[in-house]
Amino acid sequence: MIAKFRSLSLSAQIFAGLLSGLIFGLIITGIEKVAPGTASIWQGYLIPSFDVIKTLFINALKMVVAPLVLVSLICGTCSLSDPKKLGSLGGKSIALYLMTTATAITLALVVANIVDPGLGIEKQDIPFDPKQAPELKEVIANLVTDNPFKSLAQGQMLQIIIFAILFGLAISRSGEPGKKVASFFQNLNEVILKLVTIIMHIAPYGVFCIMTAVIYESGFEDIKKLGAYFGTVAFTLLLHGAITYPVFLTLFGRLNPLILLTKMRPAMLFAFSTASSAATLPVTMELARKRLGVGKSTSSFTLPLGATINMDGTAIMQGVATVFIAQMYGVDLSITQYLTVILMATLASIGTAGVPSVGLVMLTLVLTQVNLPSEAIGMLLGIDRILDMMRTAVNITGDATVATIVSKSEGDLNEDMFNDPAAGRDFETSDVK
Repeated sequence: MIAKFRSLSLSAQIFAGLLSGLIFGLIITGIEKVAPGTASIWQGYLIPSFDVIKTLFINALKMVVAPLVLVSLICGTCSLSDPKKLGSLGGKSIALYLMTTATAITLALVVANIVDPGLGIEKQDIPFDPKQAPELKEVIANLVTDNPFKSLAQGQMLQIIIFAILFGLAISRSGEPGKKVASFFQNLNEVILKLVTIIMHIAPYGVFCIMTAVIYESGFEDIKKLGAYFGTVAFTLLLHGAITYPVFLTLFGRLNPLILLTKMRPAMLFAFSTASSAATLPVTMELARKRLGVGKSTSSFTLPLGATINMDGTAIMQGVATVFIAQMYGVDLSITQYLTVILMATLASIGTAGVPSVGLVMLTLVLTQVNLPSEAIGMLLGIDRILDMMRTAVNITGDATVATIVSKSEGDLNEDMFNDPAAGRDFETSDVK
């Protein structure tokens, strides 16, 4: 049985771990309802043990994010024959991310107004104390770090990206000494990628523990109470992932979107289970390079940037939540207020990048702009964890889509690799060589 499991592809193993965790979580939840005395076993021993494994696994993924971004971006930048391409690369990436986010929030508002998820919902007073979002001038002032080692330690992705670009440019202009330093970073990059591969092959077991804990702790009571809201967000996320991204890839990249969606399955499953774009970044970058054929320079810049500022899934949640809260309080939003929601959610995707509980912080900002009470967010906290898993999967799909489009436009996309179903298949084998 174990040998047969290990012979499966990585995506199949992760899906098996996810499904097994879901079933096991439902089983122990059912046992607890039938025999309440078993709660001490689950809460005192099993779930805490799974929480430890979950934390170790997610921390292992996050451990390699900052070094991977720094080293791979330095390698990509110093290998550019024309440093001016960075301006083109950055401009296209940011423009596409903002376009997909604006599309996401618009789609959410349209669907929410059709479904009317807030009608007939009774208001509940649940305390909610959001963290303060940084001011725009603070975000801009902190783009350049005063201590790159501190930025690496804290995982400040935008600061790491800018430092890596400047360092890579310095290497490319340093002649023979620069070539020696570039060779060191290229070798280091290969070692880090091997570390990523090793970590990813423990993923099925980490995913099993994550799903078991999430299902046991979340349950389905809150989903039943807010079924219309939950269903509207979930449906819109699916709609955005299945229609918006394929349309963008077809129009701007002239590529088959089904190939991208198929090849990105392992990253989607990672994102769904970890609910963290940053933790999924190593997987996204590996798949983009080895399965989609995205060039090193593009993937090194566009994907870390997307993991930091691309908030399509969160924007969808904000749009639906805004309509839900407005309907619950009997407030009719005007066209101007809807436009304000679209603008605020789009701009906030960059302005609040890197803030803990970023989705809730951004939602607070949006609600304030249209004069809705932010304390109503407390009602949504119970089901936000599961929705966060869904929207993270959508976010990383958007990251990969934009990276592929930009790579095609920059001329560093390997289209033969993209169109080859078997390309990079060895990346998903179960044996760590």
